[in-house]
Amino acid sequence: MLQGIMETFQEYFLKLLVPRTLITMVAMAILVAVLAVIGRKKVFGTRILTYGALAITAAFILSYIRVFRMPYGGTVTLASMLPIFIFAYIAGTRAGLMAGICYGLLQYIQDPFFVHPIQFLLDYPLAFALLGLAGIFKENYFLGALVGSAGRFICHFLSGAVFFGEYANGQNVFLYSFIYNGSFLLPDMIICMAVLLIPNMRTAIKRVCRQAHTA
Repeated sequence: MLQGIMETFQEYFLKLLVPRTLITMVAMAILVAVLAVIGRKKVFGTRILTYGALAITAAFILSYIRVFRMPYGGTVTLASMLPIFIFAYIAGTRAGLMAGICYGLLQYIQDPFFVHPIQFLLDYPLAFALLGLAGIFKENYFLGALVGSAGRFICHFLSGAVFFGEYANGQNVFLYSFIYNGSFLLPDMIICMAVLLIPNMRTAIKRVCRQAHTA
């Protein structure tokens, strides 16, 4: 009887190691974490909501200015992530996550690609929500942009490895996903950081931050 229980447990454990099952668990964990953060009771003022709407609109417009487009999804844009980063610096991580979710849903409307519910979660609402992690480092804009970009990369990487492995052509699917997603997200992040290097840009962000938190 004990042996039978152990065999059942082993079979169940091995099922959990199947990539799609693991990625599903990770995606749900990320979703729970995001919902836990944005679910905290806090009322945003009209000014913050206005800044959020402007950031989402600016990001969406910039996403149409494409420097390079990848064959199976993903583009290098003219700093389309930057407005979400800036909003997260101004309003904080929670607001940044919420703006990112809205932006991610707009991205799906812009270029819909659906193969599985978990793929949808990872590539759209969760990937772009994690841009809001930049708000954790509102005193260090470059580190914030790096962390926000890394959060988005992780979601796309997991999605690519499991749901788009057929395009790997014999290459290790995780290596393929790492290279593919890095090939457009790294330049996108570098463009954002290049804009942040402009002194007037950093000064403007600081000024808006002060204005947003004054009556």
